[in-house]
Amino acid sequence: MDLAAAQGLTVEEKFFTPYDLHTADEVFLTGTGAEIVSVVKLDSRVIGTGVPGPWTLKLIRVFRDFAGREGTPI
Repeated sequence: MDLAAAQGLTVEEKFFTPYDLHTADEVFLTGTGAEIVSVVKLDSRVIGTGVPGPWTLKLIRVFRDFAGREGTPI
């Protein structure tokens, strides 16, 4: 969330309805193991253009750069 906000995105933590997700320009999920994963389809409905969006791709790059600099090598 901090990395996204630093890129100029408005960040909210809240519950989203299926309608919110179906009508979004981009959707992504985050998690410790998954890092950042684009969601391009939900319930057989295409989200946005059906491919990872520019913000999602940017956040993946920013996260990987941050993890490479600040993370603990394993």
